[in-house]
Amino acid sequence: MPRLTAMEPMPQHPSRTTPSEHRWPSVVALVIALALYAALPNDFLGPQRFIVVVFGLALLVPLVIANPHRLTKRSTFTKWASIALAAGLVVANQLTLVLLLASLVSERADDAPGLLVAAAQIWVANVIGFTVLYWELDRGGPVMRTMAARSELPPADLRFPQDEDHDAVAEVAARSSVVRDWMPRFVDYFYSTVSNSMAFSATDAMPLSGRFKLLMALQAFGGFLILALVIARSVNILA
Repeated sequence: MPRLTAMEPMPQHPSRTTPSEHRWPSVVALVIALALYAALPNDFLGPQRFIVVVFGLALLVPLVIANPHRLTKRSTFTKWASIALAAGLVVANQLTLVLLLASLVSERADDAPGLLVAAAQIWVANVIGFTVLYWELDRGGPVMRTMAARSELPPADLRFPQDEDHDAVAEVAARSSVVRDWMPRFVDYFYSTVSNSMAFSATDAMPLSGRFKLLMALQAFGGFLILALVIARSVNILA
């Protein structure tokens, strides 16, 4: 595996043909997640919400400066800052979910519209947080996945359909990892995370490592609590 040094472009290995990833999909997603925190109902989560926003922006800004257009540079700082940003958002969202559930048995439980709005905001932020975390951890992260030789990549945490489609019919095999040097991108992790949050199980990409199985179980459980308990309770109040 290439050694992490100061911020320098990581040359793409001659064996690789897949283009490097754009920065903007992850930035847009993270800005939306932070905006959702800032927009949470005032009586639900007080000024603590701005701690999450400030923390997120403090890590996001230097990451954008390091790779403003395409993800071709990496260092120890950018690696751990990216993981800390994603993990911090996931942890904050789980704590916010606990507060939301606690509000169901409090005197604010009759505020059905507020609960529905908060539930929707937390669900979307939960999807974004886990998407970024999977995207940053799987196979060494977005820079490693496209720039390093496949033999130098860490073991995969997720198996996508394209990883095993090389022996399918020609038009399907054309998009496979073997034929096209395909690598999962942000949109692939986003789709897998959305489907896991709605189906409460892996549907598109299968977890291979223990850490991803635990993360996907936590994500599915959070989605179940939001969709099954919070929304059901709010609809009951409205009725």
